[in-house]
Amino acid sequence: MNPRGAERLRIGRRRVTGGHPRKALRTTAVGAVSATLIAGTALGLAPAAQAAPAPVRFVDITGDGGTVLKANVVMPANADAARAYPLIVLPTSWGLPQVEYLAQAQKLADSGYVVVSYNVRGFWQSGGEIEVAGPPDIADASKVIDWALANTPSDARHIGMAGVSYGAGISLLAAAHDKRVKAVASLSGWADLIDSIYSGRTQHSQAAALLNGAGQITGRPSAELQQIFKDFFASNLDKEPELIAWGKKRSPSTYVDQLNKNGAAILLANGWGDTIFPPNQYADFYEQLTGPKRLEYRPGDHATAEATGLFGLPNDVWTDTSRWFDHYLKGVDNGIDREQPVQLKSRSTGGYEGYPDWKSVGATRKKIALAGSTTIRANVNSGADGGIIFLSSILDQLAQLPPVASMPLLPRRYAAVWQSEKYASAQRVRGTTKLHTTLTSTKESGTLVAYLYDVGPLGLGKLVSNAPYTFHGQTPGKPFGVDLELFSTAYDVPAGHRLALVVDTVDPLYIEHNPTGAQLTFSSPAADQSYVSVPLREQ
Repeated sequence: MNPRGAERLRIGRRRVTGGHPRKALRTTAVGAVSATLIAGTALGLAPAAQAAPAPVRFVDITGDGGTVLKANVVMPANADAARAYPLIVLPTSWGLPQVEYLAQAQKLADSGYVVVSYNVRGFWQSGGEIEVAGPPDIADASKVIDWALANTPSDARHIGMAGVSYGAGISLLAAAHDKRVKAVASLSGWADLIDSIYSGRTQHSQAAALLNGAGQITGRPSAELQQIFKDFFASNLDKEPELIAWGKKRSPSTYVDQLNKNGAAILLANGWGDTIFPPNQYADFYEQLTGPKRLEYRPGDHATAEATGLFGLPNDVWTDTSRWFDHYLKGVDNGIDREQPVQLKSRSTGGYEGYPDWKSVGATRKKIALAGSTTIRANVNSGADGGIIFLSSILDQLAQLPPVASMPLLPRRYAAVWQSEKYASAQRVRGTTKLHTTLTSTKESGTLVAYLYDVGPLGLGKLVSNAPYTFHGQTPGKPFGVDLELFSTAYDVPAGHRLALVVDTVDPLYIEHNPTGAQLTFSSPAADQSYVSVPLREQ
């Protein structure tokens, strides 16, 4: 082995340092999480661990501006510096330590990759402050690649990035800014940050509160981020343009032209019930990509579909991630490029469905007329809501138990309800349901939340989808049009059931903007009739 090769393989464990007041808390927590993940691997949860897993080496990497990033490296057990191996870089998720991907890193290393996982700046023992995938985070990713090429036997021609959640977004942004990245697996990430937590011009309060709380406990939010959260929760409309500009700078969709120019092969995977990064924004982004691409949706909430894979258990998302990298980084003819690029798993059935593109998912549409005029009062939760972040979608994922509401018992004073006829055959809802209506408010601002329910013979409705909508600056008493896309989904309505659209004004998932005493009237003018359009898979 030549001297440079020997130096590349001489990566020693470094001491963890830091002087932040919450160091002790983070150190204790990271130790617990690390022990859990490592123990899971060692106890045989990961098949690779049963066959002498590749050693893990902990290192410090100098990121942008000299910020120290805590990282680990896993290489093939018999790595030889005389040859080069494809490189995979894994940025951590929001609030998780650098050992997050250990089980998957060992599997990838066993199959011939050099894997570098690093704690993103501002979290745990890495330096700096939380920038929310800002320019320093993008620069850090390139610095990690630079370090790997200089210190491990990595192949500069075959570099991939992957991550869950925060790591997913950073991976996409890095691929847009660094043409060395040839393949990406973006798992439970975002394409449009504003459309994720501010869709329908409505703050997703539970999602934002969870992110804010996790950031405070496990990291060091920057002053900019603290102000963003403050303005977000305060519903400061004067700051809305700044909030949107801040989010767009951190959205991969903003840089889609650069991604297409660089040509990285991009795999996007998400859960139907993701309450932090809802599925719609991924589908819109996917349609704009022109290079090799794949879109996968499965039941579950944010990152729950990938979770078992972090412990080395069999997992469809991580299996497809490995296949994606094998084909686009190693040239393996495993057929993933010949499969239908859009793969969906229904919340109601166990199998996967393949489609040539997203627009083919809901090939036909069925409209439900929203006839008549209905007035509801604001400020009261009618009993129809989207559930509780994580808990509700996990129950749906594991036991097909989404949030429920009784249609006969919903108080019509606070909820508008329309129902379809009883369907003689199963209706396979696939894609994005769209609401069009005419609204008249007694106030200039307000919020409504629309829900689509599967209603059984006894009137009990299971939630199919929902979405919020907020308006400002409307003239009280003057009708205006509302067009709202509900969150995309795949759900089978059994024969003998109905679909129901419910609209009310309060949901624990969102911040409402209804002044006290506001009333909303929904009408269906003859020249512009109201309806809900439901996408269905062809029978």
